[in-house]
Amino acid sequence: MGHVNHSVASDFILVGLFSHSGSHQLLFFLVAAMFLMGLLGNTVLLFLIHVDYRLHTPMYFLLSQLSLFDIGFPLVTIPKMASDFLQGESFISFEGCAAQIFFLTLMGVAEGILLTLMSYDRYVAVCHPLQYPLLMRRQVCLLMVGSSWLAGMLNASVQTSITLHFPYCASRIVDHFFCEVPLALSTSGVLILVLPLSLIATSYGYVLGAILRMRMRSEEARNKAFTTCSSHITVVGLFYGAAVFMYMVPGAYHNPHQDNVLSLFYSLVTPTLNPLIYSLRNREVRMALIKLLRPYVEG
Repeated sequence: MGHVNHSVASDFILVGLFSHSGSHQLLFFLVAAMFLMGLLGNTVLLFLIHVDYRLHTPMYFLLSQLSLFDIGFPLVTIPKMASDFLQGESFISFEGCAAQIFFLTLMGVAEGILLTLMSYDRYVAVCHPLQYPLLMRRQVCLLMVGSSWLAGMLNASVQTSITLHFPYCASRIVDHFFCEVPLALSTSGVLILVLPLSLIATSYGYVLGAILRMRMRSEEARNKAFTTCSSHITVVGLFYGAAVFMYMVPGAYHNPHQDNVLSLFYSLVTPTLNPLIYSLRNREVRMALIKLLRPYVEG
């Protein structure tokens, strides 16, 4: 009995997203449906990029890594939240909490860096098209992706270690539906947010300048540049919009309920929308999907 009591006492209690809503079951089914849609959409996008040779380009290679992050992010949080709702309990062990903090931080930082590198890819494609095959050759793309993963792992290791060494008060209630890095550590998040956003803004400033100066003579090339860049800017806005509000706006200006909604937005809604944004706005992805489905439709 003593062991059981000690085990329970070492657990944390997640208040959960559904505790703030009157329509628990409706919200649960909406979250579950969006979770499945996101997994399906990102898996299909990954598959298309793998099988269609027209998508074997640096831009889509980087996009495939974004899809990996968009699959992993919800997997860390949503199944646990759904299990708690169905079982009527909301305990999470110390180790489970540490794992959530580590993987969410890893993927959050890595995705932020990846989005910055994707903006650099668009900058090179639009502003230096002749040097694009050299500047974005396979070795460079692999180095970019490896760097984003490595930076995410290092940051996650440091922040998780610091978090686990914090003293805990008598209350182990977490007014959230998953374990996250405490806001006290968000000072490092300022650098993680401000620097990538500045680089992204700089890249697209050059891209917009190149288009407005008519350096791209072809109307089709201009339209393609606008389409691909606007898709990426939309994704950047969705990802960083919620993150900036969460980590750069003082806590006095938002409450735990708003934090839960924003966390759901960047951990589930954004990963679900990303494949839709890229597939609906990018002709290459639409054509690859049509090619994949044509035998089944005609058959």
